[in-house]
Formats: sequence, structure tokens, C-alpha cells
Amino acid sequence: MTSLLARARAPLLPRIRPALGLLNSSLSSPPPLPPFTGPQPTRLFASHANKKKSKKSSSSSVSSHGAPPSAAPSTPPAAKAVQPPLANEASGPEFKKLPAPDDPDATVGRIVAVTSGKGGVGKTTSAASFAMGIAAKKPDKSVCVVDFDIGLRNLDIHLGAERRVVFDFINVINRECTVNQALIKDKRRPNLSMLAASQTKDKDALTVAGVEHVLASLASLFDYVILDSPAGIESGAKHAMYFADDAIIVTNPELSSCRDADKMIGFISARSRRAETGSRPVTQTLLITRYDPARADKNESLSITDIQDLLGLDLVGVIPESSAILTCTNLGTPVIESKDHGADPSALAYEDMVDRYLGEEREMRFTTVEPASFFKRIFG
Repeated sequence: MTSLLARARAPLLPRIRPALGLLNSSLSSPPPLPPFTGPQPTRLFASHANKKKSKKSSSSSVSSHGAPPSAAPSTPPAAKAVQPPLANEASGPEFKKLPAPDDPDATVGRIVAVTSGKGGVGKTTSAASFAMGIAAKKPDKSVCVVDFDIGLRNLDIHLGAERRVVFDFINVINRECTVNQALIKDKRRPNLSMLAASQTKDKDALTVAGVEHVLASLASLFDYVILDSPAGIESGAKHAMYFADDAIIVTNPELSSCRDADKMIGFISARSRRAETGSRPVTQTLLITRYDPARADKNESLSITDIQDLLGLDLVGVIPESSAILTCTNLGTPVIESKDHGADPSALAYEDMVDRYLGEEREMRFTTVEPASFFKRIFG
């Protein structure tokens, strides 16, 4: 008992010093770890480290005299695989070109632009009936009518082909299809075809080279290429009028329509391809639509003489106001092909217009007020 009390009263430090020494020795020299045999970790900034390493090695390779040591021959990098060009890239086949205007050796079709300065004058209606009329009068000739109103396609409705459009004008320009794939043959006239406009693109998709490629392809296939130009002087109208050989200016008997048509006449005379090359000018003729001789006699609208004095063009046709035009448009039939066209003045007027364009002499009908019959004067 006495020995236990004496041991407890002894100082604590001398007794724990050996244990502390053993602990210090173990901490100062830990046992070696076994070598790591697993996969090396990925370095997130390997490229940055390689750049620093290459920069340091290049600076240390310069000798004390400032001359770099002789570099070891380096192996050239492996050639990169060349991807094939897309079909619609400029590296593909060259765009077709139209021959020079009035080239005696050229055997291409005639390009006719049906245009107007003001919208809503019956331009698309006239283009559809004009194309259908030429196809009917010239069964041995091929005719194609092209819708240039990109984004606002309407010509297919006038021809009753809105459900048959698969490819359009812009698809041909972008080399997404051929011209033959985009053409739609008319069911009534086998020698008439149509190239529709795009509804999903805007007019900025048109280029001079692309439009010339399409027109050159069509002119080599058809005798007459009729362009349904949009109204005004925006991109679609400019591209259509630039390559035209003939231009039919459509106007209504009102002052605003004639003023816009006059600006269009000046634009064609100065900015067409024929004007730029110094060739024979574009043949421009005038087509008056929605004409009412009774209103003209009452001075409620411009007369034919007034319109010709304002515009100074030869008259190719006068189309009277008719309710049959709206009916035929809704049926998808040009008014010149209406079954009862013998009794409708507008259909007969379009037939006369086609004959005059083809060089035949026709009397200008439906330009004067017909005298009232005896029964009409009595019963009203």
C-alpha cells in the first residue's frame, strides 16, 4: 500500500517521456507507401501546362551567344481529310449564263416580264391568261410561266396547281433540285409548265447569278418564258425585269397606278441587261385592266387616250371589268379558259391581247359604251 502511494506521488513526466519519444519517432519517419499502379489522373489544364513548358524550353534552348541550336527535323502534320462540298455551294457546277441579247447564234426562248408599278392591278391574272393563251394559240411551242413573287406565292392558285408544288424557285437556285424537278405541267395544256415561288423565303434569297442560272435553264427548254413579276421596284421585280426581252406593263385607269407604271417604264429602260450592254431596248407594251368605258365617258376614271398620253406605250390590250375573273380565280382556271368565255368580254379581250402580242391585227374591243337595246331603254 505504501509503495502504491509513493508511485502515485512521483512526477508524471518521467513516466510518459518514453511513450512520447516513441510517438515522435513514428511521426518523423512514417513507413513508405506502396507504389501506385492505377491509371494516371487526367490533367484539366494540360494545354496550359504544355504551353508554359514549351515556352520555358524555347527560352532555355538559346545559347549564351544568342544563336539558337540546330533544330531537329520535324515531321509534317498529318493531312486533314477533305470534306466533299455541298451541292449548293459555289464550288459546285458553274451557274448557267444567258447568251448576249440579240445574239444571232443563240437558240433560246423569249423572256417576257409581266409587271406593274402598283399592286392589285390584275398582274398575276393577266400573266396566267397570257401564258395559257399562248400555249393554246401555239400548240407546237412550249411555254413556261414563273412566279417571281417570293414569299407571296399566288400564281399556282390561278392555275389550279397549289397542291402539286413540291420544289420551288429558291430550291433550284440553292441546288436542292433540278429545274425539271421543280416544273409543274398544266393538266389542260401539255405544252404549258409552271415554276412556283417559295412561300418560306424572302426576296433577299434571289441573286443575279442564281436568277440567270434558272432563266438560262428555262430558256433552253421553252420557247416562251413568262415572268409574273411582283409589283414595285423591290428585289423580285428588279431581277425579273433585268433579264427580260419583252415587258408588258399592267395598269388600271387611275392616276396613282399610271404614275407607278411610268416609273417602272423608266426603270426598265435604264436598268435592264439590254440597257447595260447597249443592245436593242426591251420591247415595252401597255395592258389596261379593269377598264369601264361608261365611267371613262363620265370622267370618273382615266380614258385610254389619257393613259397612252401619260405613258407613251403601244397598247397590247384592254381588259374590261368583269365578275368572271374572280370566279375563275377561285376555281383555279384562267379566265381565258373559262367555259362560257364566248359570252364574257374579259376572256375575249385576253384572246385579242395574245393575238396582238404574236403579231396579228385585232380590233380593240370593249373600249366604248354599247348602246342600250330597245327593251333596256323601255324597261331599264
